[in-house]
Amino acid sequence: MKSEIRTALIFGVVIATGIGIMSVVFSSLDKETINVSTEGDLLTKIDKSGFKMAPNLVGIAHYLNTTPEELEEEIKGKVVLYDIWTYSCINCIRTLPYITAWDDKYADQGLLIIGIHSPEFEFEKDPENVKMAIDKHGISYPVVLDNDMETWKAFENRYWPRKYIADHEGYIRYDHIGEGSYQETEKVIQQLLDERAASLGIQMTTDASLVEIESFEHTVFRSPELYFGYKFAQNRNQLGSEEGFQPEKIVTYSEPDNIDLHKFYLTGDWKNQEDSMELVSDTGVIKLLYNAKEVNIVTDNDAILEIFLDGEPLPAKYSGKDIISGNSLTVSEAGLYNIITSETSASHEMEIQINGKGFQMFTFTFG
Repeated sequence: MKSEIRTALIFGVVIATGIGIMSVVFSSLDKETINVSTEGDLLTKIDKSGFKMAPNLVGIAHYLNTTPEELEEEIKGKVVLYDIWTYSCINCIRTLPYITAWDDKYADQGLLIIGIHSPEFEFEKDPENVKMAIDKHGISYPVVLDNDMETWKAFENRYWPRKYIADHEGYIRYDHIGEGSYQETEKVIQQLLDERAASLGIQMTTDASLVEIESFEHTVFRSPELYFGYKFAQNRNQLGSEEGFQPEKIVTYSEPDNIDLHKFYLTGDWKNQEDSMELVSDTGVIKLLYNAKEVNIVTDNDAILEIFLDGEPLPAKYSGKDIISGNSLTVSEAGLYNIITSETSASHEMEIQINGKGFQMFTFTFG
């Protein structure tokens, strides 16, 4: 056989062998496109080796809007948004209109929202209190009460609120702390729903529009959250009264001569507790010099509060949404009350005159 013919035959065999190997490789790749991201009509393989799996829900004390059995079944194969929140946290509350809107919009397309209610204060462990809160905010998705913070720890979390989004295979693909980034979060939901649909062979067209809700705009310079419980206030110089914190004691606090910015001052007999101050006398006063456009309080037990701003009864233009009439507020249910709202941030001296023995004050929060 001539050398030219022999060379041609060998070259042909090499080409045929190469084509066969490439065919096997591409066939194998086709079988591995289960984990996909859709970008137009292009399916792209996703390397998930760098993602953590969402932990199991552990240590749950109560289930609202669901049962353990229903939730275990419902979570399978869904894109899951885990919202770690607590109902007296103003930052958490401000995110709820978006979360409930996403539930309405995407639940039928494969999104499951689970509210993980991890309490900051003792009264937030009461399922009846949480039930009233979810009814108030129109929450119909499952809410689990993580009263011992076991699921909080399983997520290695340290913040309220926090949102994790897991894809339909359980990998955490998004993590956001605090308020804001609503459009970014919704785009992740849309992307993961598209991935799910492509993976499961579901024909689905996701509405690319985004939920539009006017969100709260924080002021850059505002007073920090002020805690009344001695345990919560550790390493924070927030109580301006010269008597200071005295754990588990009843302290008679005297009228201050002067007050400093970002500190609160008490008058009357108050019991120092881990998470709050409890008014032991029939009446008491809280004074505060703050800077913000919004002031909220977290309280428990019945009382009538009269609010004064810069020495005058609270003007109507500064009345918070929980001030029903004049400058008075009746508190009964344990939770958050908005007492001051204004268009712009400013410094004001506020005085709260309290009539109600047993009233508990937990914290001031500002916006």
